[in-house]
Amino acid sequence: MGLDAVIAEIKEKGRQEADTILQEGSARKDEIMNAASQEVGKIQQTVKDEVEKNLSHIISQEEAAAHLIVKRQVLNAQKDLMDQVYKQSLEKIISMPESFHEKAITSLLRKAKEEIPKGKVSCAARDEKILKNVLKESEFSAYKFGSVIETDGGIIVESDDGQLQVDYSYRTFLNQVWELGLKDASDALFA
Repeated sequence: MGLDAVIAEIKEKGRQEADTILQEGSARKDEIMNAASQEVGKIQQTVKDEVEKNLSHIISQEEAAAHLIVKRQVLNAQKDLMDQVYKQSLEKIISMPESFHEKAITSLLRKAKEEIPKGKVSCAARDEKILKNVLKESEFSAYKFGSVIETDGGIIVESDDGQLQVDYSYRTFLNQVWELGLKDASDALFA
């Protein structure tokens, strides 16, 4: 065997070893690429899941905020309507005929008598004449006319010594009725 044959044999072995190394390298490269591809897929899925979760959270927050805005607007509109009803109720009471106001003042004086048996009685300018006529009755002789006050109607009674005062104005009574019946009124209007 000559030198050329040995060289050819060594070259052939080298080429076979090189082919084997190349095949092993290619197989290893394919393994690494497959593993990397799987890892990229997992990362993409994790990112996608996180994005969907964040998007869902943001949408929920925006929906809740929108519901809150709508609810606030509805409540404001309801409050405005209730305020209008309150105002119209007071206006209706104020516009009642003189006979109503006379009966009301008489009734309120009887109620006031239980708390303040003697004192000064004040009323709205509109009711001054009515109050002075009612105070002429013997039943109310312990009272005297106090003054004209700024009120929508009704009376305010003050003891002679100024220590005690009761507010029987229409607005005070309407406020009490309003607070007690607010839920019923709201249910009737918005049910």
